[in-house]
This record gives sequence, structure tokens and C-alpha cells, in this order.
Amino acid sequence: MSKADNARNLEELRRRLTAIDDRVLELVAERQQLVEAIGRNKQAKGQATRDFAREKDVIEGAIAKARRLGVPDDLAEVLMRLLIRSSLATQEQDRVVSEGRGSGRRALVIGGAGRMGHWFANFLISQGYQVEIADPAVDPDQPDARREWREGRLDQDIIVVAAPLATSGEILEALAELHPPGLIFDVGSLKSPLRKGLDALASAGCRVTSVHPMFGPDTRLLSGRHVIFSDVGNPQATREARELFDSTMAEQVEMSLEQHDRLIAFVLGLSHALNIAFFTALAESGADVPLLAQLSSTTFDAQLEVCRRVASENPWLYFEIQSLNEHGASALSALARSVDKIRRAIETGDAAAFVQLMERGRDYLASRRPPEGA
Repeated sequence: MSKADNARNLEELRRRLTAIDDRVLELVAERQQLVEAIGRNKQAKGQATRDFAREKDVIEGAIAKARRLGVPDDLAEVLMRLLIRSSLATQEQDRVVSEGRGSGRRALVIGGAGRMGHWFANFLISQGYQVEIADPAVDPDQPDARREWREGRLDQDIIVVAAPLATSGEILEALAELHPPGLIFDVGSLKSPLRKGLDALASAGCRVTSVHPMFGPDTRLLSGRHVIFSDVGNPQATREARELFDSTMAEQVEMSLEQHDRLIAFVLGLSHALNIAFFTALAESGADVPLLAQLSSTTFDAQLEVCRRVASENPWLYFEIQSLNEHGASALSALARSVDKIRRAIETGDAAAFVQLMERGRDYLASRRPPEGA
């Protein structure tokens, strides 16, 4: 076969592949329509959005079918999990919209031009709230927007404070002096720098609580995600904030402000510090990046991907999470001690100590294994 024939044959094969890709997308669109109908049916019957037993059956069925067709098991599983996740996101969002908890009500999101503030604004809009944004970065010509939160009325049903942590503390204190009538809550990832403002609002008799969404602003599906609520002296306010998430599949957790920051020092502070240390060590090692790519391993690639996500986040926010948490030093000290234990075991040739570290970690991680279907 000539080069020209080979070229024509390759183009024909590519055209056929494109046609198949188009059909796949058309089938996905058809599947989404069925998903929406199923979601409406579940809602009408009062059934939960997520059915773990059904998901398990779908995935196992897809793997069995893939084997008969000669398709790799892992490809079938990844594909079905992706489709299921998209389906759940569609059904969850439809349920939030259909229940319309905010119909006829108003909300103000201070810091609404930021990424998390923007997420909350859209979340409230989807529930039917009329949302106003207050943020120095907002376009003043945008409807329902203002640069300065003090410039307008503060009589909304909900006021969400989604500014940077240090600024949020100042805003909460100022709100306490103005005594707005609506529900007020922050969405800060730390509570230490907000405690004074939250206490001031509580003392002023305001309907205040504290919320921490344990997910990023790109999150579409809340199933498997956690939202932490910290009561600051007004249980009714906390109940109202929790009700905002009742239409979703988010896991709701209540804890005190003190407990929150103590745990966040490890959940966020330790995990961020570990990844920053990892990519800092690489960056300062002088190692040839292309050569590392040739020598990469499964573990290295997985860790590198997590590091890329961490490195792409807002460094000022990450510094606040480390520096403003009164419990942060304990997590960093624990990390330093752990690295020192590993180094000592290696330097002294103490294999037993090294093995003990790994076995202890294996037991701990086994105790945290999620339940089947989660």
C-alpha cells in the first residue's frame, strides 16, 4: 500500500472514530434526560437521591459487560462512576431548584466576587433567593451589586460573609454594631480569627452561626462532601443554616469552634504543609523535571497530582490557614517529628522502627476506610 493510500486509510479511520465519539456523546445526553426524569420520580415519591445498592449493581453490571466485549474492567468502572457522579449532580441540583426554599427571600453575600463567595451566591440563587453581591472587586454596573457592603441596606433574610479570613473577622465585628435582623454566618475555613466577631454578634442578640463548607468552589456534587456547622449561642440560627443544605446530599457535621480549629489544623493545615514541603523539596533539589517524568512511579504521579492542585490554590489563603490557626503549630510539629523519626530509622539502619511506622500507619488508615458504596 502506498503512502497516499495509508494516509487516506488513516483519515477514514479517524472519521469513523469521530462518528463513534459523536454517538457516545448523544447517548450521554439521552442518558442525562432519563436521569432527570428518574430524579423527578424519586422526589415525587419522597425517595433519597442516592441509592448505593443501585450504583453497585450498575458498576458490577458494566464490568461484566465490558469483560464480554473485551473492554478493560478499570475503563468500564471509571466510565460508569463518572456517569453516575454526573447523574447525581444533575439530580441534586434539580432538587435544590425545585424545592425553592428561598422563593421570595433575599440574601447578601459579602465577598461574593471571590471564588467561594461566588459559589454561595449561585447556590442561593438556585434555591430562589434574590442575591446581592458586596465586594470591592465587583463590577458596580452589575445588577444587585455594590463595592462596599455598608453602602446599602442590611435587611436581607441571609447575610453570608465570604471575605478573606482577617477581613471577615472585621466585617463580623462591624455587623454586630449594626445588628441586622437576618441570619448571619461566615464560611471561613478557620474560626480562631473570627471568634471575636462571632461572639460580638451573639452578644448583640443577632441570629448568627458559623459554617465551613469542606469543599472547593469548583464542586458540583455535594454527595460525600461535608459541611461543618458551629453553634455560637443561637441553636435556631444553626438549624436555619443547616436547612439550606437539606436539599443536597452533603454530610452535615456539628462541632464547637474550638474543636473545629483543632481538627482543621490536621485536616487542612497538615495536608497543605505536607504537599508544600513535597513540591518545595523537588523544586530545590535541582532534579531534572523531564527526567523525573521518565522515572515516575504510581505513588510519585499520584502525589504530584495532589501537589499540582495545592500549588494552584490561593497562596494567601493557605498562609492564613497556617498562620491564623491557634492550633496550627501542633500539626506542623507532628509533621516535623514524623519526618525526624523516618530519618533516624534510615540513618541508624533501624529496619524494625521503620516497619513499625508503616504498620502503625496501615492500621490507622484501615480504621478510616469508607463504608461500601461511599
